[in-house]
Amino acid sequence: MAPTVHEEAGPRHDAASGLVYQRCRWCQTASFRKLLCPVCASSDLESEHSEGYGVVVRSSVVNRYTGVARNESLVRFPEGFVFRCRVVGAAPNLIWVGARVRPVPGTDPEAGEVVFELCDTDSRTEWF
Repeated sequence: MAPTVHEEAGPRHDAASGLVYQRCRWCQTASFRKLLCPVCASSDLESEHSEGYGVVVRSSVVNRYTGVARNESLVRFPEGFVFRCRVVGAAPNLIWVGARVRPVPGTDPEAGEVVFELCDTDSRTEWF
């Protein structure tokens, strides 16, 4: 059975294959969870695979809607896209800019958010 257009455009993730993101066939811009290219507004997006490893470029602690503090970070990937997500593996206030992260095995982005974990909790060096 052939996948529907929605299935092709939607993000997928598993621990073995990493993340599936989209690249615009017109301007080559990489994006994640977009229906249109954020640069040229083309809908001609091609799915590509990323290993899923990225680096935190911004991190903050939020506790709205719940009484529990959680981390919300912007993560940059080598393929050229930035994605807002939750990073686990340390206290929410101890996620630092420059930390290497990877997808948490067993999370399903189709059912909700994509969650990342710290690759190395001892290292505070920039990855790229």
